[in-house]
Amino acid sequence: MGTVTLYGIANCDTVKKARRWLSEHGIEHRFHDFRADGLDATQVRAWLAELGPALVNKRSTSWKSLDPATREQLSSGADTETARAAILAQPTLIKRPLLDTGSERHLGFSPATYATLFNR
Repeated sequence: MGTVTLYGIANCDTVKKARRWLSEHGIEHRFHDFRADGLDATQVRAWLAELGPALVNKRSTSWKSLDPATREQLSSGADTETARAAILAQPTLIKRPLLDTGSERHLGFSPATYATLFNR
C-alpha cells in the first residue's frame, strides 16, 4: 500500500473518528485539511473521474446553499467542469472523509470498511 492520505476538514466529527481509527490501528497517514491546505484542480478532476457524483456531500450546508441548477449539474455527474469549479470554490462539498490509500479512494468512514482495507 502506498502513502495513505486522509482528506477532510479538522472540525468534522466523522473525519475525527477516521483519524482516531487510523492512529489507534498504527496506520501511518497524512491528514490534508481542505480548508488549511487547499485543493488542487487536477486532483479534484481525477476524483470526479473516479468517484463521480458520489464525491459530492449532499447533506452539507454548502450543498444546501447552491442554486437548484448547480445542484442538478452536480447530481447528474454530466458536467465535471462545473462540479470541479464548485468544489474548488467550496471544498466542503466533498463527502468526508476521503481516504486515499495510494491505489484507491474511499468516501466516508466505517470501522468495518477500514478494517477490511487495512486487513486488521
